[in-house]
Amino acid sequence: MSISLITGGQRSGKSMYAEKLALSLSPNPVYMATAHVWDDEFHERVLRHQQRRGPEWTNIEEERWLSRHDVRGRVVLVDCLTLWATNFFFADGAETDVDSALNELKTEFERFTAQDATFIVVTNEIGSGGTPVNDVQRRFTDLLGWLNQYVAQKADEVVLMVSGIAVKVKTHPQPLP
Repeated sequence: MSISLITGGQRSGKSMYAEKLALSLSPNPVYMATAHVWDDEFHERVLRHQQRRGPEWTNIEEERWLSRHDVRGRVVLVDCLTLWATNFFFADGAETDVDSALNELKTEFERFTAQDATFIVVTNEIGSGGTPVNDVQRRFTDLLGWLNQYVAQKADEVVLMVSGIAVKVKTHPQPLP
């Protein structure tokens, strides 16, 4: 089992890098999409992404419970932690407190990655652009920042995408200080 975390800003090339990495490791990787489809426009976007990826991918749409899917022995690209965290933060249409959401996310991440598989996980660095203007955005930024730290700690490799360029941040497990 291994975990690679691919992080960066919006449109930094994270997903394309992760897809190329997955295809370099397997001729038929799994694409685990975590987005909640809110409207027709977003549904069309999902369909375009699936078509662009091609038939070699096994596409799984899963908003929250990644661990219910058996991916043992597979290369799995999870795109993305940001949307996945959103689905826990706004569970059942109501905002959840940060600590509860983070605990659920950590528990589910542990269950999912306990499978013997290769995991490539995409996330966003949303806290790099300054302090959000409202309370809900600040709490979600905190949640995602803490989740990203947790996953980066567990990851064997962390790559930061900057303007389409992959910068290796971590290349092997590092213990906490």
